[in-house]
Amino acid sequence: MEESSKRSEQRKEMEKERKKGEKKRRKEEEEEEEEILIFNHKSAEKEKEDEDLSDSEDSVFSGLEDSGSDSEDDDDDDEDLKVDQNLSQQKEEEEEEEEEDVQSSLKKKDEEEEVKRDEYEHDSSDEEDIRNTVGNIPMEWYKDFPHIGYDLDGKKIYKPIRNKDELDDFLDKMENPDYWRTVQDKQTGSDVVLSDEQVELVKRLQRGQFGDVNFNEYQPQVEFFTQEVMLHPVTNRPADKRSFIPSLLEKDKVSKLVHAIKMGWIKPRRDSRDDSRGRYYDLWASEDTSNLARHRMHLPAPKIPLPGHHESYNPPPEYLFTDEERALWEQQDPVDRKFPFVPRSFSSLRLVPAFPRFIHERFERCLDLYLCPRQRKMRVNVNPEDLIPKLPKPKDLQPFPTTQSLVYRGHSGLVRSISVSPSGQWLASGSDDGSVRFWEICSSRCLKTVQVGGAVKSVAWNPNPSVCLLAVALDSAVLILSPALADRQVVLSSDRLLSAPQEAEPIEGDGLVNWSDTEGEELNQGIRLKIQHPKAVQQVAWHTKGDYLASVMPDHSSHLQVLIHQVSRRRSQNPFRKNKGLVQSVSFHPIRPYFFVATQRSVRIYNLVKQDLTKKLHANSKWISSMAVHPGGDHVICGSYDCKLSWFDLDLSTKPYRMLRHHRKAVRSVAYHRLYPLFASAADDGSIIVCHGTVYNDLLQNPLIVPVKVLRGHVITHELGVLDVTFHPTQPWIFSSGADATIRLFT
Repeated sequence: MEESSKRSEQRKEMEKERKKGEKKRRKEEEEEEEEILIFNHKSAEKEKEDEDLSDSEDSVFSGLEDSGSDSEDDDDDDEDLKVDQNLSQQKEEEEEEEEEDVQSSLKKKDEEEEVKRDEYEHDSSDEEDIRNTVGNIPMEWYKDFPHIGYDLDGKKIYKPIRNKDELDDFLDKMENPDYWRTVQDKQTGSDVVLSDEQVELVKRLQRGQFGDVNFNEYQPQVEFFTQEVMLHPVTNRPADKRSFIPSLLEKDKVSKLVHAIKMGWIKPRRDSRDDSRGRYYDLWASEDTSNLARHRMHLPAPKIPLPGHHESYNPPPEYLFTDEERALWEQQDPVDRKFPFVPRSFSSLRLVPAFPRFIHERFERCLDLYLCPRQRKMRVNVNPEDLIPKLPKPKDLQPFPTTQSLVYRGHSGLVRSISVSPSGQWLASGSDDGSVRFWEICSSRCLKTVQVGGAVKSVAWNPNPSVCLLAVALDSAVLILSPALADRQVVLSSDRLLSAPQEAEPIEGDGLVNWSDTEGEELNQGIRLKIQHPKAVQQVAWHTKGDYLASVMPDHSSHLQVLIHQVSRRRSQNPFRKNKGLVQSVSFHPIRPYFFVATQRSVRIYNLVKQDLTKKLHANSKWISSMAVHPGGDHVICGSYDCKLSWFDLDLSTKPYRMLRHHRKAVRSVAYHRLYPLFASAADDGSIIVCHGTVYNDLLQNPLIVPVKVLRGHVITHELGVLDVTFHPTQPWIFSSGADATIRLFT
């Protein structure tokens, strides 16, 4: 079977070659017949001219000399004439036959041309339909240009003018019945009306059918590759991947042609229609008609200033330098000098020496011409006040603290922390002198002093108004004080909270923290509980409900940096298995079960119910020092030791919404007011900056932040200024404690 198929293929190839040879031979015969016909026409015309010139048929032979031949010679001549006449008749018959053959061949050619014309009349290949010469390139390259490409001469092919507006388009849509089938050809930029066949093709493609109606998608598959080893390879195998990659040979050829055009070896053909080579313009004509008049913003080169009297070889005496002026001229910089040389006087012009700075001045002149701007710049006249955002006046944002009203004196060391009771009547302060003092706010009188035996790092009043408790952090212990400054009912509820029975089941963190009741002198002073920690405690923070307490022990080498204590059950727990960074401050969310942990560079927000990380805020500062949460819970401010204050909008982004750089030294403390739209920051420069911060209920409106007042009063001691700041719970008052061992109230 394979040999028979091979023989049939060989026969087909031989038949094709034979047909090609016959076509070629016919073409050569037709060309020879055309040449013979042309030659015969020329020879016939020449013979007609010869017949007109002769008088008779015998005159053709009249040029022969009469040699006096006998009768036999005459007979021979007659026979020759007869033979010549027969030859001429045969030639004429042959010429007539050739003319008929030529006419028949011309008719065949006309018929073949008509067949060819009919064959290519309705050809619809992509290459034939391209009516411009830009080639198959993406038209998006020229969507912002008035042209759609370039021709062979490098001239731009401009797009057709399309000046239809929406009204014209609407009228065309209403009046033109072919509007729905009119599309724009991106290749040429013209409108094309689709035919019925093209519309049917588009509909078939939209329905997901094949474009060809006669195409059968269920035809049996031709198994090109089978398990049987074939003797001959498959001829019509699928195209390989190499055929889809652009040819590297063509790329090299194009690059060589481009290089040759750049080098000038190949010059593009010159368009005879381009007569721009014969156009000239007057370079020195007026600016209105010159080529420079096109540039309305043209800037002429600077002119050399005209010489003055001081440049004369014999200037007047008032232009010559005195000794003082010469000494002053020598002391000045070359840029600041009035004249680049010292004026001198000569009796005659021939005594003037060569100018030593001539070459230098010529060089400066060339430099001026080279660096001169060739076009005027339109300066934008902008009022600087228009660039400043329009903020309301501070007078319209009252009330806020403006003046210092009271000073609380009594501590002998740094007052590191202060806290106001929820009722707004009492103030607690902790100092490095080892004492905790309770003050009456209105009278600035110290009602009670508790000696705790160490430098107090942080104090925090319980925010629950039904109890009266104070948490104090010193060294490695947290003390729970009951100052007994409130009503009897509040004191009894505080004692009831502290005397609750301890949980029997152990919890993670109980082994590291020791809860103990106080006795003797400590109990008489009001210290009810003592929570012993493994490391030094820097901050304490209460939960809003007043039962949970968080303590911070910053340490790089341990994961025990934050502990949460429950006072009613006297148990502690470590919420984090691993702390990422050195913890600086912690705070509870005022409404939701979120816990804020501020490290050196970022603030992490944890969900206490789901026990996972909710959000991480990037402060863009080197070292965070303090943190405060807005009473609404959706905004956070952070102070840092690099003099920055960062305001975070938790609904907007994890990056600061606003960075305030009002302080000149490290920011030590920040605070929000519970009721008024106020927040404040305190720094080591001895100042407290109070800002107005309105938070809108509309999420699309950003917070309004306006600095309203700078409060001063603390004395900078040992390069430390204001250490802590807090607001009154109900009034627009602010308390501050500083390194000068004083507490100040601003109202």
